[in-house]
Amino acid sequence: MNPYRAPWWLPGGQLQTIWPALFARTQPAALAAPQFRRERWITPDNDFVDVDFLPQAQTEPLGAPSRPMLVLFHGLEGSSASHYAQAFASWAEQEKLDLAIPHFRGCSGELNLGPRAYHSGDHVEIDWILKRLAQRPGAQALLAAGVSLGGNALMRWAGEHGAAAKHTVKAVASICSPLDLAASGQAIGQGFNRQVYTRMFLRSMKPKAMAKWRQFPGLFDAQRLNAATDLYEFDNVFTAPLHGFMDTQDYWAQASALPHLTRIQIPALALNARNDPFIPARSLPAAHQVSRHVTLWQPAHGGHVGFTSGPPPGALVDMPQAVGGWLMEQLRHG
Repeated sequence: MNPYRAPWWLPGGQLQTIWPALFARTQPAALAAPQFRRERWITPDNDFVDVDFLPQAQTEPLGAPSRPMLVLFHGLEGSSASHYAQAFASWAEQEKLDLAIPHFRGCSGELNLGPRAYHSGDHVEIDWILKRLAQRPGAQALLAAGVSLGGNALMRWAGEHGAAAKHTVKAVASICSPLDLAASGQAIGQGFNRQVYTRMFLRSMKPKAMAKWRQFPGLFDAQRLNAATDLYEFDNVFTAPLHGFMDTQDYWAQASALPHLTRIQIPALALNARNDPFIPARSLPAAHQVSRHVTLWQPAHGGHVGFTSGPPPGALVDMPQAVGGWLMEQLRHG
């Protein structure tokens, strides 16, 4: 992989994380913002997920083969409106690729129906979504990428299915994913991270959880949830018990993809900046912790889902081009 160099005017992991989420351009100035088409799918447990598709404007000749499809799984509290999703959509439009962005339950703007939400190791949901996309009429090759939480869940899926994963997708990539959830959970609960990012996440996660409590009164201890000041306690009260884990430690241990990376049998890319404020560099996978099918790309800079380039305000083009280009290369040589 080519080295990434952060622009001189954007020093440090914190700025490289915050600035692109708020100010950087997600598509060239000449292009309009992507317009998605939404489908609602009923899940096997009679809930729903919403999937946003990027319809290509160019009309294909009759009988032309379908394009490859990139499936992008968003991060914690993300959606197709997230800056990285918009940047990938712009890249897919330029490359004339189909794009699908599934929303984890409760992340599409409407509360889901069942007494559960989503979590960092939700490989069962990933499996159902990918197989449904692979079985669509005329479907061609699927490529899949996941950002942060979505990338951990995707790599967890790839490890869980081993060689059988190749029957569903051709290659996968995780982007700034907390592959060791305990290490990342500890990092986000301290210092500046706790004051900024933890508060930001809890501002949206707590109201959603309380809406879930109103759907299912007594589902969890509402008083403890309202008192939670970090993700560890939130996961202890809400995420872990609702999804079958004993507590936060059990959840983080079972959901982490890191112990499963040696079982991956399809081309996989794990991209992590070494100055990501959420993910300690010491927790990143080393070569001996992954299978020969896994490529590790760990640039010194980039922050958490940043990788801004160019003069101010910067553009989010390097990361989609690099990750998307790597995935396409696996397709061409697979």
